[in-house]
Amino acid sequence: MLYLSQLLGAPLLDQHNTRVGKIIDILARASQVGQDNPAYPTALLVEIEDDQQKRVPITDVIHSEGAWHLRYPEEQLAQLQSDLVSEDEFRLAQEVLDKQIIDLEHKKMVRVNDLCFNDSWQILGVDKSSLSLVRRLAPSWLANAINQPTSATLVPWSEVELVQAGYYEEESDQKVPTAPLTTTSTPTHRTLSGHLSELHPADIANIVHQVSVEQGARLLERLDDELAADTMEEIATERQAQILENLSDERATAILRAMGPDEVADLLGQLPEDRQQELLQQLNPEDSEEVQDLLEYEANTAGGLMTTDYIVLNQTRAAQDALTAIRTEIIENDVRIAYVYCVEDENADEYRPLGVVSIWDLLVAQTGQTLQEIMETDLIAVRPDDDPRAVAETLAKYNLLAVPVVNENGHLEGVITVDDALDVLLPNGRRHRPNRMY
Repeated sequence: MLYLSQLLGAPLLDQHNTRVGKIIDILARASQVGQDNPAYPTALLVEIEDDQQKRVPITDVIHSEGAWHLRYPEEQLAQLQSDLVSEDEFRLAQEVLDKQIIDLEHKKMVRVNDLCFNDSWQILGVDKSSLSLVRRLAPSWLANAINQPTSATLVPWSEVELVQAGYYEEESDQKVPTAPLTTTSTPTHRTLSGHLSELHPADIANIVHQVSVEQGARLLERLDDELAADTMEEIATERQAQILENLSDERATAILRAMGPDEVADLLGQLPEDRQQELLQQLNPEDSEEVQDLLEYEANTAGGLMTTDYIVLNQTRAAQDALTAIRTEIIENDVRIAYVYCVEDENADEYRPLGVVSIWDLLVAQTGQTLQEIMETDLIAVRPDDDPRAVAETLAKYNLLAVPVVNENGHLEGVITVDDALDVLLPNGRRHRPNRMY
């Protein structure tokens, strides 16, 4: 088994055992990260005289008598490319070793203490054990006997997702570009393996919380709009605002448009008012109006907890007709609801709910039955200024998945879903909604 830490600094000899340089890094393809097929490094970066660097293909070296040898005379090194990293490549030592990566299997960040290869150069994975640090300090004759990676300490390369540090120093408060990773002046933007998008949004959000704000923004940049929005909704609101400010305006707007209006209001409530208005103008007029209405409510009230994503239908509609309307709302507006609120006129500017029908009751109703025949008229509701904890207790008491918020005139203002109400019962550090700035 080969270890990256032991290869770094190792001398490279020619056919006559004359030292020609030393190994300073190993190149691999980003497209092979997190893939099920075996992955192999593409080349060694070798430092020769006058600090000049050469790219030496892996196939051009051989391990013999405990040392690394070129397969050809030293003179041929002059014909090789200088330190050149292609668009799909990255440096294992510079960009991965001692950095953090995503362990996809366990859905968390881990530190890369070493990388392991088998004798045919296949990249086996990342060694995350603390004893691997001891091996790096041990003499070569002892190192291989220390801490052979096991399934508990080795993250397989097929379960790895790289978190690019980007072209900025993470520790710096200012975004000062670092040296590019290639010989060209334009930084290369490599995509992730794609496996990250297979995780649940809550798991991705947990990972985003474990990295820097800039890295979290880059992770969201690589997700599609819907998944990025779902993930953003799982992130604590204060961090949402920080990430939003590290996204391009175009990308930020796309994610906001895919989020629920209540989540957008909570997020924008963390931003200065001028920035709020700037982003609101990027939304379509209807969504912008809904968000602005929600921003009017105090965060620690039922109004601050509710969403305007709900469905009202005329009480005279037949069950089959109602299901068709609900299906349309889900497809066109992504409104996911447990209940339909029955009203006199669904086209009115304001709605006075007369009753409520659950989706389950609709599914088992006779196709010709009207909503008025199957609706519950004893409507449980809360007021906009009610305490959020009282709302959560109401949901629990009556075993509801959502509760309508009605004003003093009995008009429907919004709906509070059980998942949003649960946030109120979580410890402060776990809540998604801190107090708004405005």
